[in-house]
Amino acid sequence: MYEPRQIHIGKVIRDAVVSNPQNWGKGALNTDALLQVVARLFDLLRERKIDYVLVGGIALLNYVEGRNTEDIDLIMALSALEKLPEIKITNRDNDFARGQFGELQIDILLTQNALFEKIQRECVAIQHFHEQDIPTATVEGLLLLKLYALPSLYRLGNFAKVGIYENDIATLMQAYHPAREPLFAELARHLNDTDLAELRTIMAEIEQRIARFGKKRKQ
Repeated sequence: MYEPRQIHIGKVIRDAVVSNPQNWGKGALNTDALLQVVARLFDLLRERKIDYVLVGGIALLNYVEGRNTEDIDLIMALSALEKLPEIKITNRDNDFARGQFGELQIDILLTQNALFEKIQRECVAIQHFHEQDIPTATVEGLLLLKLYALPSLYRLGNFAKVGIYENDIATLMQAYHPAREPLFAELARHLNDTDLAELRTIMAEIEQRIARFGKKRKQ
């Protein structure tokens, strides 16, 4: 199992921005300022007693070795978001909002969505990061979010994200072996039968990959 280490969120995001070729032609980037921007964001969340949960790539890094990520993903209520006028909303629908906090992009999963609300309420643990202790989605919470997103990603033809999400699911499943039936029982409340059946097929394929990997390690 992955040995957790204290993640420096600011450095993770800064390094991802620096290593992304898409950012190289944008002129001088004050990447070191991202360290202060990230720290200030979490200070504001604490000072204003905002109820939130860290999810996404940064949360994933707390459990497994993961990929780079240039943004921060949070679950929170719309009423909580309204207490943070410093976050400039650039896009919003019923379930999601995207905002800019200085040079930092923030993706917000709104608790108007019943699954997101349940994860904020029941699938959260305080984890230790360099910046401060942060309420973070559990392994089960992250798996629910990844699985929930897959059917939409398939319909959109976003196969780059499909590959990333399926790899994240496989990595979490291989490291922690959570029971899958409780996950599907919860997802059944939020997805139609067709999407749920497709997710069961995807999960079976992932478990086959994990089994093959285990066999090869023993050889």
